[in-house]
Amino acid sequence: MTQHEQDELARVHYLPTHRADTTPTPSETEVVEGELISEEEYQRLFTQRGQAIERYKGYRRDLLTAGRAVKTVAFHDRTKKGLKAAGRHVFGYPIAGAGVVIKRWRDTHGASRYERQMLAAEMEGNHERLLEWEARDVAEKQRRHQRVMDWVAAPGQWIKAGALGLVGVAGFLLVLGMILAVSSGHIADVIGPISAVVDAIAFAVWFVVTYGVFLLAGGTAAAFYYLHQQGRKHVELPSWLRSAPAAGGPEAAVDESVIMNALRNLGHPALNKKLKEGWGTAITPTWVQPPLPVGHGWEFVLRLPAGVPATSINARKTVLAHNLGRRPEEVWVEVDDNDPMAMKCLVLDPGSLRKPVPDYPLLDGGQTDFWTGFPVGIDARWNDVTTPVFERNFVKAGIMGSGKSTLAQTELAGAVLDPLVDIDVFCFAENNDYEWLRPVASIISMGDTAENVQACMAHIHALHESLAERGRLLREYGISAVTREAAEKDDRLRPRFVVIDECQSFFRQDKPEDRREVVNLVVRFFSAARKYGIVLNFATPTPSDQSLPRDLVAVTTNKACFAIGDKARNNVVLGEKAYENGLSALELKPAVKKGGKIVALNDVGTSVTVGYMDTPGLLRSYNLTDEQKAAIVARGVELRGGRVRRAAIEQTEQRDLLADVAAVLLPGEDKAKATDVCARLRELAPSYRPYLSLKAEGLRDQLAEHGCKVTKVGVLMVFTDRVQQALAAREGGNA
Repeated sequence: MTQHEQDELARVHYLPTHRADTTPTPSETEVVEGELISEEEYQRLFTQRGQAIERYKGYRRDLLTAGRAVKTVAFHDRTKKGLKAAGRHVFGYPIAGAGVVIKRWRDTHGASRYERQMLAAEMEGNHERLLEWEARDVAEKQRRHQRVMDWVAAPGQWIKAGALGLVGVAGFLLVLGMILAVSSGHIADVIGPISAVVDAIAFAVWFVVTYGVFLLAGGTAAAFYYLHQQGRKHVELPSWLRSAPAAGGPEAAVDESVIMNALRNLGHPALNKKLKEGWGTAITPTWVQPPLPVGHGWEFVLRLPAGVPATSINARKTVLAHNLGRRPEEVWVEVDDNDPMAMKCLVLDPGSLRKPVPDYPLLDGGQTDFWTGFPVGIDARWNDVTTPVFERNFVKAGIMGSGKSTLAQTELAGAVLDPLVDIDVFCFAENNDYEWLRPVASIISMGDTAENVQACMAHIHALHESLAERGRLLREYGISAVTREAAEKDDRLRPRFVVIDECQSFFRQDKPEDRREVVNLVVRFFSAARKYGIVLNFATPTPSDQSLPRDLVAVTTNKACFAIGDKARNNVVLGEKAYENGLSALELKPAVKKGGKIVALNDVGTSVTVGYMDTPGLLRSYNLTDEQKAAIVARGVELRGGRVRRAAIEQTEQRDLLADVAAVLLPGEDKAKATDVCARLRELAPSYRPYLSLKAEGLRDQLAEHGCKVTKVGVLMVFTDRVQQALAAREGGNA
């Protein structure tokens, strides 16, 4: 091997080796990091087969992970909603819209529309309308027959017209070319116009071919959008394609399809029969007014088929409200004023009745007028309500915590802000509801006591007696009812606003004759006092004939029923069959208190009313804070010039019945008829009201309480010796 060949070979470097006969150095034996593994683990980790198996296991794990991810995504709520939305907008609405367009085309070019209208007229029993649509159908058939005959003759006419048109155009172009050729002397001018027409046709063909894709795409998009809108507006999709309600509750929007679906599921036998006959499907319902947004809800007027009055729909208002996704008090059904066959319906937005009401409108200034009315709250449409007061009377009832006092205080705020109005309050309970009125009220009398009952009776007696003076003043001023001008001139004609709260303690008397006296007095005064400017306002948590006499309610103009327990009490307040006619406060809920604190307001201050507005309906009263009440009272005192007319409560005369009976028994008279004794008592104390209505049976019962027995000997007789013995026994006991 030459030197050159040796230089071409690579140099070999020998690696260090460890021999058994050599001693390793410390640097060679030091272990930085290590792990003891078995032979099987070594084969699995470092051999090609083991590594391949591990790779396959990794692939499997990756596939399982990807599958779980796909499954999670596929079955996620958002994915479901997205797929439903895609199906709804890509397929559902366009297909439904195509059905609407096809139906319209059939109605325009066929007889289906006329057949539906004739069937609807027949179902309604409207023979004039049936004959009208039959005549229209005959005329339409004649028109269609003529149109078909025109189509049959059209091809020949089109060919003839086309040939004549082509010959005419060609002749015109040829003449034009000849004229140009003669004038210019060139034969090319003859061909020029014809070439221009051919070029224009060629350009049009090129443009359509070149940009046809864009034209087709634009036309398709426009057609898709049109069908989508028609389907969305006029057709209700299947439940599996409809969007789910929002988390806060059902969708607020109300359209024709929602209403018809609610009516189909109403369970109304007569309506179901009409639906099976085609009303609502083959026969288009008559929408006097389609659903339109009003305030915080929707309102529509729908003409119902024959045999289905609106009152029968109202009787199933609870089911109708459920089908519409509302609470019963959020749906109001009534007969339309202009069409007795039409149902007028107000559907409020869910929860709108529990949103805060606006502030009292006269917080920052202004005053009221007793003759034009007081602001009291808002109606279901959130319109301000000013209720009439002059020549009106008020009754309100509802279980405790429902808001009776809230409405009463709002009405009293209106009375405070009219400087001519005197305010009298009798509350048969010890509470703080009316203390804020003391600076401006004429009378504030509180307490569930016999003395307060007698004071209220005496006040009503005094007011009743004042009617004669007021009547004489009306004659003097030449007016038929109290006017503002007359009241400003003469204080004796000032209007009075009288509130009797917890009136069950006033009307519930232990003795039937005492109750009859109270009821007769109030009813006579209640009916007569209106035109004289005296308004009474009763409130009770327990409406019944005992607590709120039926005769009193019968002559009441303004009635408000808050949350109530049963339909019998509901009808006591709002009138006979009010519940059956849809005036129900049973669904309203009072406030919930725990530990003396309100934890849920619910429907506090919301009532079903009659007389407060032009039509019966919901009223939500304004709510005044303590600071607002104080500010209103301060303005009321200021409006009155700092002078408030105070009326002293007439104290009931106290008399000793036993001593009076002894006084009216004649000397030497052993006994006397009880009826004669009653007459003598009236002569003895003609101004003492308990004696004015005292009868023999009442005298017997009252004397029995004093230990004096009245015996019936043919008639009830009062024995002198028994009266004297009762007097002696009482004096001996007192001694």
